[in-house]
Amino acid sequence: MLEQLKQEVYEANMQLPKLDLVNFTWGNVSGIDREQGLFVIKPSGVDYEKLQPADLVVVDLNGEVVEGKLNPSSDTPTHVILYNQFSKIGGIVHTHSPWAVAFAAAQMDIPALNTTHADTFYTAIPAARPLTAAEIEADYEGNTGQAIVETFAQRGLDYEATPAALVSQHGPFTWGKTAAQAVYNAKVLEIVAQEDYHSLQLTSANLALPKYLRDKHYYRKHGKNAYYGQSND
Repeated sequence: MLEQLKQEVYEANMQLPKLDLVNFTWGNVSGIDREQGLFVIKPSGVDYEKLQPADLVVVDLNGEVVEGKLNPSSDTPTHVILYNQFSKIGGIVHTHSPWAVAFAAAQMDIPALNTTHADTFYTAIPAARPLTAAEIEADYEGNTGQAIVETFAQRGLDYEATPAALVSQHGPFTWGKTAAQAVYNAKVLEIVAQEDYHSLQLTSANLALPKYLRDKHYYRKHGKNAYYGQSND
């Protein structure tokens, strides 16, 4: 089942090493079929060089494996939480890309300092709180997803307008309408994390992007009257 989705998720996973977003097996992509309530995800610990579409695992929204001979990614419970709580997303990416991980390790948001950021993310990319020892012991990956959801709820953030979060002391998760878009967002996240790191080293001045410029760049690509790119008409 879901052969087309498997191919799309396979291709999205294969973009991670090409875009220098993963080393070894440190990352995963999933994509969901909302009508069937099933998602496809990379198997755990499989080298990208050996990965094939048939290796991908089909999982339901309770986290149960429906199809596949291999174990799904160890991050599957996090994907389950995000798909259940963020009902409009169609794909999720997790990496350990180094610039984003630097901010996650520092438990710092990635601030909106430039228009590259605002083209994709409307607000700062939030760093969720660290998990407690009890949460890690009880359900590490599930509570990772809960911490992300909790952060967006507490801060009043729109998960569609800012399709990313940092798990403190761990790394980034991004999402999108498709698996391919989630990968795109993961690469933009890594780029702006690197840009912000260098900007913050150069000056102690307030570098926050003015709202009027942030609005202009975000809404010209994502707003009702967006005009960036080519019309499909």
